[in-house]
Amino acid sequence: MAFFQKLKRIFNLSVTDEKSWNPSLWNLRGSQSLSGENVTEETALTYSAVFNAVALYSGTISTLPLHLFKKNGKNKILADEMPLFWVLYLKANPYMTSLALRETMMAHVLLWGNAYAEIVKDSMGQIVELWPIAPNRVRPQMEDGKLSYKIKIDNKEIALPREKVLHIPGLGFDGLIGYSVVAMARKSLGLGMALETFGSLYFGNGTHPGAVVTHPGQLSAQAHDNLKKSLADTYGGLGKSHKLMLLEEGMKIEKTAIPPEDSQFLESRQFQIPEVARWFNLPPHKLKDLTKSSFNNIESEQISFVTDSVLPWLVRFEQNYNIQLLYTNQRKAENLYFKHNVEGLLRGNAESRGNFYKALFNVGAISINEIRSKEDMDPIEGGDEYFVPLNMVPLSKLDDYMALQEQKSTKSTEVKEDDENEKKPVQASGLLRIQDRK
Repeated sequence: MAFFQKLKRIFNLSVTDEKSWNPSLWNLRGSQSLSGENVTEETALTYSAVFNAVALYSGTISTLPLHLFKKNGKNKILADEMPLFWVLYLKANPYMTSLALRETMMAHVLLWGNAYAEIVKDSMGQIVELWPIAPNRVRPQMEDGKLSYKIKIDNKEIALPREKVLHIPGLGFDGLIGYSVVAMARKSLGLGMALETFGSLYFGNGTHPGAVVTHPGQLSAQAHDNLKKSLADTYGGLGKSHKLMLLEEGMKIEKTAIPPEDSQFLESRQFQIPEVARWFNLPPHKLKDLTKSSFNNIESEQISFVTDSVLPWLVRFEQNYNIQLLYTNQRKAENLYFKHNVEGLLRGNAESRGNFYKALFNVGAISINEIRSKEDMDPIEGGDEYFVPLNMVPLSKLDDYMALQEQKSTKSTEVKEDDENEKKPVQASGLLRIQDRK
């Protein structure tokens, strides 16, 4: 309640005042852009750069393994005995896989700024199903300090309490309702879509001929049709290109090219790809724009994609799963929490995956069988042992290690001196030496 009181002081509004929670204050309504294009969350997907950005985020995040863990002392184990584990790991509801649910919700939060899903529980209070809800049907509403969700179904509106709705908000000014990226980027997206419309009409209507034939005289309608048909039948089409053209009666032919001022729309279209990448916080090469990419920077850009683009979304989803799908006593008493396995991003890169395993194995953090398990291989005998390099020692044992080395060095010196004394010849008398010679 302190949160709402703080908002009340900041905005000088009562939490029960309708205007304090009016969605129109943070959702930009309307769809007409200045370019004349109708830009909505649905029509924006017809723009290739937007569709690629949404598909990239949704596909990447939904394919990462998502586990429900339980801390057991210093160890963590999978809480696979809980139905909720399987809801977000394998099967969200009888008709959707977990991947499909998470992919859909990611697309919703990217386009609308919010993702919603209805929570279904069994008689024991365990979450057994999650059903996605289209954001354009949901209207959050604050009444008497309690948040509820008005959902429009078949021209009727039903209300669901906060406990029955999983709500993942994107970036927003209040932390509860996210901005619609499409609404915020309507000018930029409208320009890109207008350029595509212009290009389609430019070439589709055939208003830019490849050549112009002029006749010095006045042609009758019949003569005009005959000449047009003759030229088209003889020289029209790719299969008849580069043939010798015979012109009569002083006719002239002039080839035309795209004027520079008209060809600049191609550059404008190219510029719109980085523009969309900025709105969705993506490296341009992830939207198939390789104009600024090279073999030297593509690897660092890929790392930037994981740390700067994907990771904030993973943390956002994990924290909302934890506070909305797990009871407070579960999180504290049973130490339950959700976590994505980012190792899944290495699945398509065998070299990086091998170096990752090698680094963990060399410090004793992982065993051979654990590596084989991650690669879906059967365990081997003796593969559960952990190995560490012999030239490394814990920092806490450094003094003991140095004392042991010094002790070994002292013993080695004493043994070496004893060996030298045994090998040293005994000083004998002159007579003995003479006798030895005989």
